[in-house]
Amino acid sequence: MPNLKFIRDRIQSVKNTKKITEAMRLVAAAKVRRAQEQVIATRPFADRLAQVLYGLQARLRFEDANLPLLRKRDVKTVGILVISGDRGLCGGYNSNVIRRAENRAKELKAEGIDYRFVLVGRKAAQYFQRREQPIDAVFSGLEQVPTAAEASQIADTLLELFLSETVDKVELVYTRFVSLISSRPVIQTLLPLDPQGLEVADDEIFRLTTRGGQFEVSREKVTAAVQNFPKDMIFEQDPTQILDALLPLYLNNQLLRALQESSASELAARMTAMSSASDNAKELIGSLTLSYNKARQAAITQEILEVVGGSEALR
Repeated sequence: MPNLKFIRDRIQSVKNTKKITEAMRLVAAAKVRRAQEQVIATRPFADRLAQVLYGLQARLRFEDANLPLLRKRDVKTVGILVISGDRGLCGGYNSNVIRRAENRAKELKAEGIDYRFVLVGRKAAQYFQRREQPIDAVFSGLEQVPTAAEASQIADTLLELFLSETVDKVELVYTRFVSLISSRPVIQTLLPLDPQGLEVADDEIFRLTTRGGQFEVSREKVTAAVQNFPKDMIFEQDPTQILDALLPLYLNNQLLRALQESSASELAARMTAMSSASDNAKELIGSLTLSYNKARQAAITQEILEVVGGSEALR
């Protein structure tokens, strides 16, 4: 017969675990809201920067501008920037982006191209350090809601590697936020900057809302209003010099957006994982309660049979 005390203790333990997972789900949901607010807050600067770059692109041909960040070289070594998380309990978020980066490294190796890692997040650092992969820099302990200062610090490291010709190309591997239950590891070329990549395109803002007591994400298209510079506009500095100063800002903005998307993906994955854990705990509590009731009823029945048997023996 099952031990009733053991089952009671197990039920209480699962209930305590459910309280923790539910609290973690709510914390992750609150942080997703903060990440969303940050995306909205940084958008005016990003839109204005895109407008200026578009105007400069219309006034001069980027291909003719002899700028270090636009200069393409024969690719012998590729720097791979991998953005992961510092903590677990977020489903397959970390393993998916690490696997994507590892596969990309294998592809480069098969083509005879060397690679070097720049890692963001403790999980990616631990994984590649254990496998003795070439690592140039590691960034961990970043804020859950990324800041421009953190993006600038990472960008400075990438610029140093690229301008010193330690690497000839920089690729970014991060997790693009799709929805609360879906995210996708993607690869994006950061350096050298592609003039075509500076064209203004439709962008999206995600908004976390609730419906029927459940979280959901709505997305809306945002198009920056682009205006060409007047043809008679006179620049105090050469447009190439202005472009040379703005391209690092553009790189910082690209990195900040990638950090924001990765953070939102991690938080959404953690919220989904904790929601599933809470549901599983609820089912387990129900199953254990049923087992407890059956065992208790069996114990009561056994005691009744013993009493009846004893009374029959006394007759």
